[in-house]
Amino acid sequence: MAAPVPGKFQGVSTLPNIAAERLHRLASVIVQATGSGEDEAKAVADHLVVSNLTGHDSHGVGMLPDYIKNFRAGLVVPNQTLKVLRDVGAVLLLDAGRGFGQTMARDAMKLGAERAKKLGCAVVGLRNACHVGRIGFWAEQCAAEGLVSLHFVNVADHDPLQAPFGCSTARLGTNPFCVAVPGADGKPMLLLDMATSAIAFGKARVARNKGVPVPEGVLIDAEGRPTTDPTTYVDTRKGALLSFGLHKGSGLAIFCEILGAALIGGQTIAPHHVREDGIVNSMFSLLVDPAAFGDLDSMRQEVQAVIDWIKESPPAPGFDAVMMPGDPENLARVARARDGVPIDPKSLGDILAAGVSLGLAEADLRQIVEG
Repeated sequence: MAAPVPGKFQGVSTLPNIAAERLHRLASVIVQATGSGEDEAKAVADHLVVSNLTGHDSHGVGMLPDYIKNFRAGLVVPNQTLKVLRDVGAVLLLDAGRGFGQTMARDAMKLGAERAKKLGCAVVGLRNACHVGRIGFWAEQCAAEGLVSLHFVNVADHDPLQAPFGCSTARLGTNPFCVAVPGADGKPMLLLDMATSAIAFGKARVARNKGVPVPEGVLIDAEGRPTTDPTTYVDTRKGALLSFGLHKGSGLAIFCEILGAALIGGQTIAPHHVREDGIVNSMFSLLVDPAAFGDLDSMRQEVQAVIDWIKESPPAPGFDAVMMPGDPENLARVARARDGVPIDPKSLGDILAAGVSLGLAEADLRQIVEG
């Protein structure tokens, strides 16, 4: 395994943690400066800050510089309204018109939830949305309505990032997959939300900004050799993220591309599509009302019995506890709501610079952050 450049990672510069409320205000002000209405700015800020609170800094406020870069290039269109392309009973096909993914996915899942509760299930195809962010957010929205949901997502409009199993060059996006089952009687939901690459691109960006290496086995350089140095990859896109789980994760990534985009007429990563260096997501979502299958209480009891059975196992060596899908996010949310969100100096500087590029005063933005 290739080692980091000697002396390159010599510690991490840190800032005091920032309260979630301050980050929310900062994100709202910057998004509104694009011309977004108050509702859209709040929706984007809600999503980004919740991503930080749940420990997913790769999809948090650190995304703002990319959003503003894409807005200035005409690749994000504020205040878009979903267009219904097809409505066939339990099937909805929607086009986002390059709107902010946070509002487009929110509204798509709202339409899907209404249909699923009426018919027992709904299939929603959302295409041409700018970055829809952390997919778990949309599964949480569905779970809050009492619905089970599955989501297959592709990433297009920029050069590929992920090398599938056996490839020495990137051929896919990070292509997230997500599934959630609502909890019962005050129990937390089960939530699996993951990139099909070994890490999300944003996690490589966060590592670069902090000046730390990425884990071994997640990244290759331009020659296809293993590396732990994210710098060249993040700054020039030379190299690739690897799929998680060898051929298994690679296979799931391919199906995220096929189901998430090709099936619903979205833009795939295939090279015949023009790449404008933006972020376009298509998402294929299945929403199910568990009550449609009959005895809801019995189903909930069985789900909890499985959870209890697994968690009764003594933790393996090196583990403090047996964790279920969604537990890490719940623990992070409690800790960061209490202690604030850690932001490295480069990420914060990039966010402030994005706001300044829209005509906002840096002193005013710093006042929001620092008080």
